[in-house]
Amino acid sequence: MKHCYPASEDCQTAGGVTGKNLRVLVISQHFWPENFRINEVVDSLRSEGCDVEVLSGQPNYPHGKIFQGYNAFGLRTEIHPSGYVIHRVPLAPRRGGGGFWRIWNYLSFVIFGGMLGPYLTRGRHYDVVFVYAISPILQGLVGAVFRRIKGAAHVIWVQDLWPESLEETGFVRNRLALAAVARLTSFIYRRADLLLAQSHGFIGKIRAIAGDDIPIAYHPNPGDRPSARDDMHASPPLRLPAGFNIVFAGNLGTAQALDTVLDAASLIQDPDIRVILVGSGSRSEWLGKQIKMRRLTNVVLAGRFPPEAMPSILAQASALLVTLNRSAALSLTIPSKIPTYLSAGRPILACLDGEAAELIQDANAGLAVPAGDSIGLAEAIVQLKNMPEQEREAMGTAGRQYFNAHLAPARLARELIEHFRYAVSRHKSLAVTK
Repeated sequence: MKHCYPASEDCQTAGGVTGKNLRVLVISQHFWPENFRINEVVDSLRSEGCDVEVLSGQPNYPHGKIFQGYNAFGLRTEIHPSGYVIHRVPLAPRRGGGGFWRIWNYLSFVIFGGMLGPYLTRGRHYDVVFVYAISPILQGLVGAVFRRIKGAAHVIWVQDLWPESLEETGFVRNRLALAAVARLTSFIYRRADLLLAQSHGFIGKIRAIAGDDIPIAYHPNPGDRPSARDDMHASPPLRLPAGFNIVFAGNLGTAQALDTVLDAASLIQDPDIRVILVGSGSRSEWLGKQIKMRRLTNVVLAGRFPPEAMPSILAQASALLVTLNRSAALSLTIPSKIPTYLSAGRPILACLDGEAAELIQDANAGLAVPAGDSIGLAEAIVQLKNMPEQEREAMGTAGRQYFNAHLAPARLARELIEHFRYAVSRHKSLAVTK
């Protein structure tokens, strides 16, 4: 696979790249024991030879309460069970997730990460500072501080588009405020040596904010590592009932178009079909009330389960469901659950637009209908259920093959290491010219 940077740069070809002697500091507000994709990425980088440390906050996601054994005001360095170092800075918990506490949660990591992170990592040298940039992009400011103090290359992996995500979620609507966020985002992007986009569609949007001087490359989210994917419990914590079970796994939030899921379920008359929602989020309580009010006997709120339990749950599913709201920004996003779904080897039902839908169709891994189309989703569910089992199994097999070819963690870790080495080379060359 080739990674093309700006026109003035050469394309580099992946292959044979290792992380031996590469020292990486991962900056992520959220990290183990919270369940985020960056956890698997760190494990994969270490498996490829990188010396990895992590700078994070105090774990409190998704319920907004600091995990047992941690302290919101804590400043500590701990050892992960796998043997690597995690530096923790103080963090204001999200609490109930209201606007004030969410903003303070974001800002506290930026403030304490930028001020106290260098103290925790004093005397340590890094080749690369790698920012896992889920919202908010403000985490990139911490990376910029470390770039200057440590002299390391700065790589930002953009998972959400700013200011688009703020506008489309309704968190910020004022045009002047959005323009200010765009300027701040541009400031952050321009302090990086390399920007990575989680989807091809992100690249143009990032370029419009970052300008033409900062290299940008596509780097998708991987699925689960094989050790986790193959951990099938003899006695799974959730046993699905007999019938055609469609499993939605992950965050139950405002972006997931859960009203569309309920609308589709209300249209399905086949008593053998059941939608099982596995996870939690800001709309969990709303979902419970809606299911009861609509008297939906074919929708089940199963609750949240630990990551190690998910492979056995997904393996029982007749199909796996992914949905997003209709919006310009979300149509450019590839939900991180899609690689995990593909690796599970089960057919996928997608109700979303853009690049994610195209990926599922290109992989021949399932059926896709437009975002917000509850009638189309209901019809696709019934269509999939009525297919011969052999055709459904072929979809699951095709999805797993696509995963192995394009989204396997080890493969993507090697490509990420190549990006790191490019960023280090570019950073050093810029330092020489100054």
